[in-house]
Amino acid sequence: MDIMIKKRDGRLEPLYVEKTKKMVAYVCDGLEGCDPFELEMDSNIQFRDGMSTKEIQKILIQTAIEKMIQTTKDSQGNVVKTTNINWQYAAARLLMSDLYKEAAINRGYHHFGYGDFPTLVHKLVELQYYGDFLLKEYSEEQIRELGNYIKAERDLLFNYEGLKLLADRYLIRGFQKEVLELPQERFMAIAMHLAIPEGDHKLEYAKRFYDVLSELKMTTATPTLASAGTPFHQLSSCFISVVGDNLWSIYDVNQKFSAVSKHGGALGIYMGKVRALNSEIRGYKNASGGVIPWIRLYNDTAVAVDQLGRRKGGASITLDIWHSDLYEFLDLRTNNGDDRRKAHDIFPALSIPNLFMERLEARQDWSLFDPYIVGKVMGYQLEDFYDEENKSSFTQKYLECEANEKLERITVPALEVMKRVMKSAVETGTPFLFFRDTVNQANPNKHAGMIYASNLCHEIAQNVSESELIEEVIETVGGKKEVVRRLRSGDMVTCNLNSVNLGRVTIDELKETVPLQIRMLDNVITLNQTPVAEARITSDRYRAIGLGTSGYHHYLANNRIAWESEEHLTEADRLFEEIAYQAIKASMELAKEKGAYPEFKGSEWETGKYFERRGYHSERWLELKDSVRRYGVRNGYIMAVAPTGSTSNIAGTTAGIDPIFKKFFIEEKKGSFTPKAAPDLSSKNFWYYKEAHQIDQLYSIRACGVRQRHIDQAQSFNLYITPEVKAKEILNLYMEAWKNGVKTIYYVRNQSLEMDECTSCSS
Repeated sequence: MDIMIKKRDGRLEPLYVEKTKKMVAYVCDGLEGCDPFELEMDSNIQFRDGMSTKEIQKILIQTAIEKMIQTTKDSQGNVVKTTNINWQYAAARLLMSDLYKEAAINRGYHHFGYGDFPTLVHKLVELQYYGDFLLKEYSEEQIRELGNYIKAERDLLFNYEGLKLLADRYLIRGFQKEVLELPQERFMAIAMHLAIPEGDHKLEYAKRFYDVLSELKMTTATPTLASAGTPFHQLSSCFISVVGDNLWSIYDVNQKFSAVSKHGGALGIYMGKVRALNSEIRGYKNASGGVIPWIRLYNDTAVAVDQLGRRKGGASITLDIWHSDLYEFLDLRTNNGDDRRKAHDIFPALSIPNLFMERLEARQDWSLFDPYIVGKVMGYQLEDFYDEENKSSFTQKYLECEANEKLERITVPALEVMKRVMKSAVETGTPFLFFRDTVNQANPNKHAGMIYASNLCHEIAQNVSESELIEEVIETVGGKKEVVRRLRSGDMVTCNLNSVNLGRVTIDELKETVPLQIRMLDNVITLNQTPVAEARITSDRYRAIGLGTSGYHHYLANNRIAWESEEHLTEADRLFEEIAYQAIKASMELAKEKGAYPEFKGSEWETGKYFERRGYHSERWLELKDSVRRYGVRNGYIMAVAPTGSTSNIAGTTAGIDPIFKKFFIEEKKGSFTPKAAPDLSSKNFWYYKEAHQIDQLYSIRACGVRQRHIDQAQSFNLYITPEVKAKEILNLYMEAWKNGVKTIYYVRNQSLEMDECTSCSS
């Protein structure tokens, strides 16, 4: 009696072992070291009556993944681990086959691979998964042409982890989570959407955008990856707001946070203007509860309003290091103390002036003030000043505050403050640090505002300010009463990101990929459906974007450059100067074509100070400086290096500017075990993949400083420490970061006390 196998459409058919052999041969074809017979034998499939083809495929996938890392014994009997990363591509092909088959069933076609693209577009528009603007902007003939342009073979570029992440989180699925859209179709939908502002040239640019996306030469921000081409396309990753010292502003920002989080964004919140604990309110002493209750309000919103159901809402809250509520703020995420004064889902950040770091180095005292009382007594807000290179505006005001005996303050050693910062960092990874003078000195748009804080991931540095309620009036419209509010819009920053995949793009190719990425980002500004009106106003005012990089360690390993070397610093300088040049040039060319951003006049782009400040004196830079002066730049802010955690996995490269966490390891998630390895890991680059917690962090800091010269905004920069690192050494890392011109520090990633074996000692 034949064993019957259940197919995906529910039909039963007799078992044909040859089909399994054919599939195994297909997924191993061309992959060095991947023997189909070996995969077939190791999977050891026990066929049984009623077994599904999906179950067979799952066994093959798990077997292929597990073969990435194998434990063997050498000639001396020592246990060693060997890797063959090609098995992850075999596993990806098996998963891709699953997606092909399910898409065919769900979409009603009967061949292996991709279906008819125009039919899919019409179907998804009808189901309201795609926006109808795709059908309005593109003719049937153009959609057909773009469908024919899709390159299914580019699916072979995915490794298993990247493909699974893309399939689970970003591909369009139906109400029952059934597969509708395939990877190349997602890339084409994004490309079509982002090409719409190109008018008569949109077909050409849709193809070019598709190429750079589908060849994995770039990574795009998560909201763009998920939402481009859909009816509500909120394409920004993060937003930044300032909270004013009044109840309306506090709740206004909370409402904005909920709107942003609902549509997949995170929020950076600056709270340095809010009065401290026991401050006065309307003449009543000791009436204020300080910043902590309001931070808890934002914490609850983060939990209640998640990011499109993918993860809970995210917010960083920045406070100045001279704010009287500093100590309680630093304990927000710790487990000791009164839990009613905690906010475990908020990420605290500190705004630090040069003066504090100078006093810390000199082991001097530091004073904490209530910003409301400073304003009342001194007639100005301390947080509204910063020190320029040749002008000590903040320092002057701060010293005036210290000299005024009528002004209440808490005076403590600067070292004691930093000890509390370091204690929190070791226990929780936070606070993030924001070196406010360094940031504002480098701000090319200081003529139009000030930078008070960064976003959640601490790579954005743009002008930001609070909105204000002007009036609330009752009007009669059509015989009915309406409440009308008039607001004065502040600068609410939007964070619009994509990244060059340095794991796949050489330095010589930057002149081809970077202009396309700048154009795509500028089109994000044009197309974006921001959930908050002030964000739209600010986006139009600055047209700010953030071109970054992923695959930095991948690039170094591919080029056989050791992280802890002077060669690394030299290459970082060369690489990021080239990225900066191509990015600024591309923005200038866009300005020629479409016009400069509205705040260009008076900026350091126009005056040339931007180029002088960074020492750009070569002939090509001087020519670009003159072109920028004449034509402007399209974008007021251009570069920012984001973490790129998820999207770098999809692109099969390393995250952001981070070193790898492990050369190879086994991840346990929901009861399954998935081996993972550094990108393109081989005997040739093995020793160039030094792991994050084993790296001398001073090299990371110096490299960050070298890169920062070429980046107009900031970098999502992490420090990696082990339990053996002493407090004095952590303090030294903070000091060196500041001295090297690093603008922000993201997490302090403390290695677990349970130490795994060093994979550098395995072959």
